[in-house]
Amino acid sequence: MKLPIPFFLLTALLLGAGLQPTLAQRGSKAAKTATADTREAVLGSRSQPLFGGLSAVQAEQALGPATVAGLAGSFPSRAEASQFFSRKGYEYLVENQRDTATYRFNLAWVLDPTNANAYHGLGVIASSNPTPEQSIELLEKSLTLAPTNSSFLSDLGTSYLIRYEQSKKKKDLKTGTELLLKATTQDSTNANAWQQLARAYYYQEQYAQAWEAVHKGQATSIASVDFGLIADLLTHLPDPKGTYK
Repeated sequence: MKLPIPFFLLTALLLGAGLQPTLAQRGSKAAKTATADTREAVLGSRSQPLFGGLSAVQAEQALGPATVAGLAGSFPSRAEASQFFSRKGYEYLVENQRDTATYRFNLAWVLDPTNANAYHGLGVIASSNPTPEQSIELLEKSLTLAPTNSSFLSDLGTSYLIRYEQSKKKKDLKTGTELLLKATTQDSTNANAWQQLARAYYYQEQYAQAWEAVHKGQATSIASVDFGLIADLLTHLPDPKGTYK
């Protein structure tokens, strides 16, 4: 079984191989230039979600069909190769290597545009942007493909809360709350979803429900507790369980 192409070799292929011969030999000079420009756009946008906004077909053509086939060659299918690269993306994300993680998620997306994890990983990375618009767009795509995934629901709900903090639009708060409720319904042990739901209740001045959500999240993971939120809650309602004072 062939090993996956190392990424430094993949870069060398992209920089040195040029267009695939069959593509280079057909079409006009203008077509060649347009394709080369797209390839350069991919190389320059490898650390941007979806290669800076290309379609999956455009990205594959720019990378080169042979290169993409090589990436998938060590796996039974492109879908399985895509899952491998999305797993690597998460690993690099945990290590805070965001550019490398983005590139792996991008490759996962090119290999299989129906891989929900590729959109989710890119959405998580985009959540560090000044505004949550791109994150919401990507996370919504992941949720369309995996509508019952608790992590996807909670991350999208959190992004809507971030947008509410900026917009103060009740629609954003309502949407975020609904998504977080669904997340906790799908997985009652999703501690982060409980803590974000607590914040959503806090914004709605439902302090007793906020405390309840805090404690449900704490029961699963004390590390998930948002002590800034705890401090805010204490100014409005003492902890009914007396845990926080």
